[in-house]
Amino acid sequence: MIGESAAFVRAVRVAGPGRELLPTTEPVDLVIAGGRIADIAPTGNLKPRGFVVEGDGGWVLPGLWDHHVHVLQWALAADRVPLGEVDSAAAAAAIMALAPESGGRRVGSGFRDGLWPDTPTLELLDAAAGGVPTYLINADVHSVWMNSAAFRREGFEPVASGMLVEEDAFEISRRLNAVAPDVADDAVERMARAAAARGVVGLVDLDMTWNDEPWQRRAARGFDVLRVSYGTYPQHLDRAIAEGLRTGDTVRGASNDLVRVGPLKAITDGSLGTRTAACAHHYPGEVGNHGLLTIAPTELVDMMTRATAAGIECAIHAIGDVANAHALDAYAVTGAVGTIEHAQLVAHADIPRFARLGVAASVQPEHALDDRDMTDAIWAEQSAQPYPLRALADSGANLRFGSDAPVAPLDPWSAIASAVYRTRDGRDPWQPHQRVGIDTAIAASTAGGSTAAAEISPGALADLVVVGSDPLTADERALRSMPVRTTLLAGRVTHGA
Repeated sequence: MIGESAAFVRAVRVAGPGRELLPTTEPVDLVIAGGRIADIAPTGNLKPRGFVVEGDGGWVLPGLWDHHVHVLQWALAADRVPLGEVDSAAAAAAIMALAPESGGRRVGSGFRDGLWPDTPTLELLDAAAGGVPTYLINADVHSVWMNSAAFRREGFEPVASGMLVEEDAFEISRRLNAVAPDVADDAVERMARAAAARGVVGLVDLDMTWNDEPWQRRAARGFDVLRVSYGTYPQHLDRAIAEGLRTGDTVRGASNDLVRVGPLKAITDGSLGTRTAACAHHYPGEVGNHGLLTIAPTELVDMMTRATAAGIECAIHAIGDVANAHALDAYAVTGAVGTIEHAQLVAHADIPRFARLGVAASVQPEHALDDRDMTDAIWAEQSAQPYPLRALADSGANLRFGSDAPVAPLDPWSAIASAVYRTRDGRDPWQPHQRVGIDTAIAASTAGGSTAAAEISPGALADLVVVGSDPLTADERALRSMPVRTTLLAGRVTHGA
């Protein structure tokens, strides 16, 4: 029963980290007290007490985390026109022309124009959408295609491509996400319950806004479905320092410890799809285009130094190999603690530096498959390694898996399947030498990541997920469709039972 606090989980097989500590592979019972696992014994050896979750021979793992989510943008995406399967600019414009209006505008999201046969232009979208402000958000969120009516509404000077990129695109997303607080919080609540239904117990929220305020509000409202660590962006760093925010602190005014202050999130380059990721080699047919460094290396060092001095960890967005090198350099100089977000293209010489510097690689395995064709086409001449999951793991780096939702759906089982099999939809595995084992993938999907995984062991938090199939033997399709029976947060049922 959702909301009930379990005292006993009966007849489950341990499939995640911690199983190596047990003397048996047969079903066990878990005793839960004070939100933690108090005891583990072979089924039938302990007397059940309190509320019992029946495992029925299912498999139990530590609760899963998504280490990179844009929470509100993902929650609102459900009400936007999906464009993920659109294969041309003309088709996208035609779809948006027929889309329903909401608040006097049309909003679509999820398009990937990197391999479209035609080019998005202001003229094309104007001809299709007419005078209704129309917005198409790229799947990577680093560009927004708009018509003239949208440019007028937002007060931006129109450009021939109709495309705003990087900070201008982020500003448009912030405006589109600025819905009424009750609408936003209801959407986030629905998103959280959907995440719990996939075994998620926690996430890192990196919405591009001042996240402290909405999470104070949600905590006061009684949000209790997930653990949340929320990020702060450079434009708000001084405010965060002045207000005494420190990574790991409970959000102010909360009645529980579920929502906590997270890292400084800094975006240092663009993206593959927008051709703005900072790379050593130029983009095909664009001799002068090596992407963009959106934060200068000296500026990055300065902000990371200030954050570290104030007790704030760092989460540095770096996609291209040049951006990754600069981010690692900044960690080396500042001694900051944290992650590199994405690490999609990394020079071979830089891969071992993650482990040496203690920098976690916060990666999104589904992106490798979303972008495989673009990577093969757009990054064909790059000498660095794209999506180097196995190389990072073998070097000792701590992998933390996420979705970057709404860039990919918030579903850790899809991330695990992509990491282990590097394929979906029946295609041959892409760069199979970068696959990781199922144990690594599961550990990377827990709170601590692949080298510091949450465990099923006495004393551990009772953040648990019980599933209906053995993930250790599941094939790619079975992982993606993993049946989640019950999710528990500190022993309290958030899904199932």
